[in-house]
Amino acid sequence: MKAVEITEFGAPDVLKLTERPTPEPKAGEVLIKVAASGVNRPDVFQRKGSYAPPPGISDLPGLEVAGEIVGGTIDEKNNPFGLKIGDRVCALIAGGGYAEFAVAPLGQCLPVPKGLSDVEAASLPETFFTVWSNVFQRGQLGAGEGGANETLLVQGGSSGIGVTAIQMAQALGFRVFVTAGSDDKCHACEELGAERAINYRTEDFVEVVKALTHDRGVDVILDMVGGGYVPRELSALADGGRIVLIATLGGSKAEIAMHEILRRRLTITGSTLRARPVEFKARIARELKERVWPLIEEGRIKPVVFRVFPAARAAEAHALMESSEHIGKIVLDWGQTA
Repeated sequence: MKAVEITEFGAPDVLKLTERPTPEPKAGEVLIKVAASGVNRPDVFQRKGSYAPPPGISDLPGLEVAGEIVGGTIDEKNNPFGLKIGDRVCALIAGGGYAEFAVAPLGQCLPVPKGLSDVEAASLPETFFTVWSNVFQRGQLGAGEGGANETLLVQGGSSGIGVTAIQMAQALGFRVFVTAGSDDKCHACEELGAERAINYRTEDFVEVVKALTHDRGVDVILDMVGGGYVPRELSALADGGRIVLIATLGGSKAEIAMHEILRRRLTITGSTLRARPVEFKARIARELKERVWPLIEEGRIKPVVFRVFPAARAAEAHALMESSEHIGKIVLDWGQTA
């Protein structure tokens, strides 16, 4: 099969099209003929040498794919969606997605929502699994002291994670605020359902969210920045509020006022998804299928694909990702050759 490999750690041009043996599915896995692969920030970190795949996982980058199940032994006892050979699926995987074939645990495969193309479907798993597990499971949006009236602030609203979080939370009935780095990105976030997008280059998000919530603050903050943002986020939280860290693009250290955490019952938590057990991810898949897939099929949540590249031009896709000029997802198409 053709695949895109990391020839050495470094800049985007270390990504090269090559040939690899087609992987063989193990027990509980299926083989997917990949039509499209999502591009995500962790792929960039892996290319740079700072995010190694878990033991036993392919060294090829790529955490999400869409295509057709063409092999594997399907255990009907662990097949909640009734999938079979020949079905179109999208899947979250721990690595190996930049290839014409990939293996995926059956429990991490979801049927492609009705009406979506393979490219659109490939843009779903990584961000949808991440947002559901962090905003709704770990962050407990809607289950805290604010109840059904809780609010969400997303740092980086125009990212793939951001556009997913905006739509998912808004479709489930929550007020959503976001930060973004330009007026154009702010406008795009509001078009997707954010009540207010804050240009972090010209506005103070703490002041804005305090004003929008009558000085109460927000209940959950989905944070991809970390660093110096964390103490400011504590000030932006309502009593009983939660910060959920999923990346540290702004730095891995912060100085915080711990007495504020005690006095106001605040929570700082976080997670990564890649190395979590298959059953944990399979549970997320089941909840997504029940709660979110119907919203996609109704058109209330839509894939936001910014640009599609032929798989052979993965280096260009990574360069775009690092430029942060995109709004939404970047996808590799294995049906395009140049």
